[in-house]
Amino acid sequence: MTPERDSRLRGLYFITPAVSAGADPRATHLENSRAALRGGARLIQFRDKTLPNDAREAIARELVALAHAHGALCIINDDTELAARVEADGVHLGRDDPDPVAARARLGPCAVVGVSCYNELKRAEAAVRAGANYVAFGTMFASPTKPEAAYAGPELIRRARAALDLPICGIGGIAADNAAEVVAAGADLVAVIQGISAAPDPEAAARQISELFD
Repeated sequence: MTPERDSRLRGLYFITPAVSAGADPRATHLENSRAALRGGARLIQFRDKTLPNDAREAIARELVALAHAHGALCIINDDTELAARVEADGVHLGRDDPDPVAARARLGPCAVVGVSCYNELKRAEAAVRAGANYVAFGTMFASPTKPEAAYAGPELIRRARAALDLPICGIGGIAADNAAEVVAAGADLVAVIQGISAAPDPEAAARQISELFD
């Protein structure tokens, strides 16, 4: 059974960027997230695949507190156990991660479980049957984060919107200058990484995208 549609799953969804060589991981994740939240982000996803477990957990705890202080949600990428330990709002799962049923069993009925569906509508339909709260399609545009990613495009958002009754997220190459096309196609969420973190003014970029949902 699909969980009841969560009205909080709408707006700008900021995903923390990869940490540059020599940069402070804590500052990278927290400062970019703070700017995104000040600009109106409704969800933050902590994504880091390189830090030791104790450092990841410490930063995740700070991000949960930061997001909640702004009335937003904090989602953990891939790691259901980390999400449980830091009492995050949920987890985002990719192709090689635990399935939504297992994540739901670990995190409880109130957790947000999101699933990457790439350019595959059938994968999204299966995720809905497994109890996902939202599904994400991408890449919408050429993505500097994942240049090898399969193309989905806003047209797939339109098809998914007609077929699915749960929040839909577009991801991949989205920035302030093209997010409107994804929102117009029917996306409830737009997930952004470098479109905010690499912007000259990250808070202003976040605000420009957030205002598309007003």
